[in-house]
Amino acid sequence: MTEKGLADVIAAQTAISDIDGARGRLWYAGYDIHDLAQYSTFEETVFLLHQGRLPNRQELEDLTERLVAERDLDRFLGELMPTFGEVTSPMSMLRTGISASSAYDPDGWDQSAEANERKAVRLVARFPTLIAAYHRLRTGEEPVEPNPKLPHAANFLWMLSAEEPDEEAARAFDVCLVLHADHTMNASTFTARVVASTLSDMHSAITAAIAALKGPLHGGANEAVMKMLEEIGEVDRVEEVIRDRLGRKEKIPGFGHRVYRKVEDPRATHLRRLSRELGDRAGDTRWYDLSERIEKVLMEERGLYPNVDFYAASVYRYLGIPTDLMTCVFAASRVVGWSAHVREQLADNRLIRPESEYVGPRDQRYLPIEERT
Repeated sequence: MTEKGLADVIAAQTAISDIDGARGRLWYAGYDIHDLAQYSTFEETVFLLHQGRLPNRQELEDLTERLVAERDLDRFLGELMPTFGEVTSPMSMLRTGISASSAYDPDGWDQSAEANERKAVRLVARFPTLIAAYHRLRTGEEPVEPNPKLPHAANFLWMLSAEEPDEEAARAFDVCLVLHADHTMNASTFTARVVASTLSDMHSAITAAIAALKGPLHGGANEAVMKMLEEIGEVDRVEEVIRDRLGRKEKIPGFGHRVYRKVEDPRATHLRRLSRELGDRAGDTRWYDLSERIEKVLMEERGLYPNVDFYAASVYRYLGIPTDLMTCVFAASRVVGWSAHVREQLADNRLIRPESEYVGPRDQRYLPIEERT
């Protein structure tokens, strides 16, 4: 009998990322996430996950130029944005917006490897523009044009707030993007590969991945963490609230992981540090202090470690990212991994079609409707 949720089932071979859940290790194309978080940039990470190696200086400059050149939304999508801002939730906007963007993609329905690489770069470049434009329109402000002089991370913060971030904030967000870029065969990545295995197009696969990420058991956890921090409000209330939730057998968002079961998520190590540093710089450590106390209580009561979502919530709050945009921002990084997995799937494709175990009734006899009671 197969474990529910395909636990421990190997669904594909990949050279993109790897995890050692027992030791709390994560690698992108063989590079330890701790080294990448300390030394790399998001643009370097995009190249690494798609090419399987780090770029030289010229290659990095070329990719950076391509990402900058592809930031603008096409006219069709731009005209949809005011409507999105009025009637849709953030993740619904992103799902529908990316699906709609396929209509005017310059590569159309070209399924060649070269076209899919260009589509991947285009998607990575435009996710931040889409998210920032949506947010400003829904709050009654005009969208801010991308700044070609700013790197990817800094440009997103600029488009969101119309204020150029300082070096520390831009670097903190850049690290967040690096940490979230890929994580092997998670639910949304698996979804993208299943769609790609049917030989559907890149935009369809990424749209499906966004739909999977939208669920609260996957990408929505960072929003749930921030809402919990806001609800608790004061450090002195942490133990009472958390123990009450545990007593009612409620799941505490941001804790536990299907892979890192008895060790700390290595990405949480860096996000904890960023939360502390950003709180110190802001002169307001409340969100970090709340998070730290919750972590202590959960360790004492259940031996649980924080996952990537827990400290990401307070980091995003310090960076001025609204709570309900946090999952979209996660997607703006994870699109790198999704698109890399789509390309890897298509390079050596076989339709993904698992079996199921039937547990319903057998040998039933059909009766005409007149004889049914």
